[in-house]
Amino acid sequence: MSLITGRIHSTESFGTVDGPGIRFVVFLQGCPLRCKYCHNPDTWAYNGGKEMTAEQLLDEYNGCREFYKDGGITVTGGEPLLQIDFVTELFELAKSRGIHTCLDTSGITFNDSNKDRFDRLIKSTDLILLDLKHIDSALHKELTAHGNENILAFARYLADNNIPMWIRHVVVPGLTDDEEQHYKLGRFIGTLRSVKALDVLPYHDMGVPKYEALGIDYPLKGTEPATKELALKTKQAIMRGIKDVRAGR
Repeated sequence: MSLITGRIHSTESFGTVDGPGIRFVVFLQGCPLRCKYCHNPDTWAYNGGKEMTAEQLLDEYNGCREFYKDGGITVTGGEPLLQIDFVTELFELAKSRGIHTCLDTSGITFNDSNKDRFDRLIKSTDLILLDLKHIDSALHKELTAHGNENILAFARYLADNNIPMWIRHVVVPGLTDDEEQHYKLGRFIGTLRSVKALDVLPYHDMGVPKYEALGIDYPLKGTEPATKELALKTKQAIMRGIKDVRAGR
């Protein structure tokens, strides 16, 4: 019986880009970051969304369970770890029912004072999709309004506990497209032994209508979407860094 409710922005029944297989995706409400390229500003507010229990979400999952044979449930946001106790309860219940669990997070909420709550969470977490937005903390703060120290510490924590990670990085023309920084990012990722995949995502501007509807100025007005060529070049630079570290160079 769930004692905790979560603030849910929305759910998606057939997610195909949020972990392996076809997935039930839960978008939680609230985010402390203000990424300039965010395409979900409607998830920022902490007091938005609707309250639901873990059982209610899994009832929704069960409505399409036959389609999730090779998938599972993914919790994203906003920043889902603002509601870490709810995510933990949801994942523990999901695991008790044999459901693969995946968490899409920036890791920004991680710190030594709440490590015991993370220790409990990762016991029922099969996969982390970790957003590494910039390797330089000052530039990360310019991009998101926060430095990256907690995020990098979280990545190390996951690696130390052998939690599988897929790293995600968004490349934005003129903002996160510096090849030297990508190489440095790769060298950091190369130290994380539980990383299983790297996704470089090209920036898009499909979130602009949401900003207009909310009456918020769009920070990257006039920035062209990233090309597939830029995304490929970025991934190659990151991979060079990973390979050099793992080769002892």
